[in-house]
Amino acid sequence: MERDKIHQSDPDRRYRRVLSASTLAGDSVKNSAGDDLGKVDQIMIDIPTGRVAYAVLSFGGFLRMGNKLFAVPWDVLKVDEDQKCFILDVEKSKLESAPGFDKDNWPDMADQSWGREIYSYYGRRPYWETAGIDTEEPLRSRTSGTRL
Repeated sequence: MERDKIHQSDPDRRYRRVLSASTLAGDSVKNSAGDDLGKVDQIMIDIPTGRVAYAVLSFGGFLRMGNKLFAVPWDVLKVDEDQKCFILDVEKSKLESAPGFDKDNWPDMADQSWGREIYSYYGRRPYWETAGIDTEEPLRSRTSGTRL
């Protein structure tokens, strides 16, 4: 995790680089305007690569009834160390329009065509195409096809 993935107001305070998934599940998610975007419901791990594939956000409904679930690329989330929440820098309306699902009808998260749609919606390259590089950088040269 890069330092820019963690927000903290006191730069002299040591930040936590490694956290258990169970401590993050249930954390609130806000956008940079402070709007409540829901909570992290699950953190999905790609077992063969050991990478976080998606965070599943729960949003909407009343008393968690009728909540819609959204898979969001892990790299679009930022941890706010001071507020103990995640920051997802999107407008609330963008999340409301995002491809989602309900708790009884989960998509096949290993389906790469579905995954590409999710990553594309948030302007990111799928984690399985990045080979450990920043997801905003190209994996291969578009002209030569060689690895960068």
